[in-house]
Amino acid sequence: MEPSVLLLLAVLLSFFLLLVRGHAKVHGHLPPGPRPLPLLGNLLQMDRGGLLKCFIQLQKKYGDVFTVHLGPKPVVVLCGTQTIREALVDHAEAFSGRGTIAALQRTMQEYGAPLDPTFLFQCTTANIICSIVFGERFDYTDHQFLHLLELLHQNLTLLSSISNQIFELFSGFLKYFPGTHRQISKNVLEILDFIGHNVEKHRATLDPSTPRDFIDTFLLRMEMEKSNCHTEFHHQNLMMSVLNLFFAGSETTSNTLCYGFLVMLKYPHVIEKVQKEIDQVIGSHRLPTLDDRAKMPYTDAVIHEIQRFCDIAPIGVPHRVTKDTMFRGYLLPKNTEVYPILSTALHDPRYFEQPDTFNPEHFLDANGALKKSEAFLSFSTGKRICLGEGIARNELFLFFTAILQNFSVASPVAPKDIDLTPKETGIGKIAPTYQICFLAR
Repeated sequence: MEPSVLLLLAVLLSFFLLLVRGHAKVHGHLPPGPRPLPLLGNLLQMDRGGLLKCFIQLQKKYGDVFTVHLGPKPVVVLCGTQTIREALVDHAEAFSGRGTIAALQRTMQEYGAPLDPTFLFQCTTANIICSIVFGERFDYTDHQFLHLLELLHQNLTLLSSISNQIFELFSGFLKYFPGTHRQISKNVLEILDFIGHNVEKHRATLDPSTPRDFIDTFLLRMEMEKSNCHTEFHHQNLMMSVLNLFFAGSETTSNTLCYGFLVMLKYPHVIEKVQKEIDQVIGSHRLPTLDDRAKMPYTDAVIHEIQRFCDIAPIGVPHRVTKDTMFRGYLLPKNTEVYPILSTALHDPRYFEQPDTFNPEHFLDANGALKKSEAFLSFSTGKRICLGEGIARNELFLFFTAILQNFSVASPVAPKDIDLTPKETGIGKIAPTYQICFLAR
């Protein structure tokens, strides 16, 4: 018998056995949701547009708290500002467990001309993380650095693809077959190899009296706690911490800037108002500082609205309950996965008058001062709020204002014809590829 036929029979047999087994029982009283099929879960109810679109549709039918079966795995979905805050803030300890992203689980262990701005934003944001972690920045022509950026960007794109969303549904079965998850794992291993070489270089040149960066500081703490068998300061945790800092601290900010300037090209009247405020507060003879932000409410509101409207992490990072938890009358058993759908807060009509329209007035009060909103959950909330919120907010303000202080921006495409549809929507929303001209003011 041909090997290919044997393989097909093996796959069909495995599928049949899983179908007969059905779902593993979950003890508890989970929220309602669409009725799952054995093995397939709610696959037949899933929208071709991806998980986010499906979750929004299910919210209309089942409300702000419901259960979906992603393949054989039950997941509790949280929608809306109040629901997400109630879970992640009011029940912070119970909802603080780290959920899983199946594709990462294995390895987590020219001037004046139109250009694609992605590369420039990637380099600038990544070099900030490099300064913090490695104590140095890299030249934009450094081949190793450029390869690292490509791996990071490729992984974010792959993680947000439809094929990876299918993998998340059936990871227990599909992990044995080729797919995007294998490329993601390969990329992560390459990034870890880069990090490992730098860790060893730091170890060989470490001066305990003058730590240079994050790696040095971590190595010193490892030495202090080497006799503690329960310490979290060990080599593997150092590697994973640096990996997380890179992935979360560079691609998210660069993607926000990429998307933000595309939005600016579509709404040039917003740029005019931002540049007027920049000229009044900063002028042209010095660069912006963080102290300027408090005096520039319109610019600050525009940056908030870019983050809200572009919504680059719509599904949020998966959580897991750390103990049996009563939530809104339902019993969530320990280790139940929970998805806080941040997009439903950022587009909550109870907090934003025109949630699907780009409008900086969402963050301005009647006097033109910056208005905060508890629905602004771009960085999530609770115990697993984004660790890099402070540095990301500072980067966005300094880069955004410095660029518009020195340049006017233009597009080869008329504003009305600019398409803001993301290239991929999944764990992240990836800004579409576009061309922009930076013209000296």
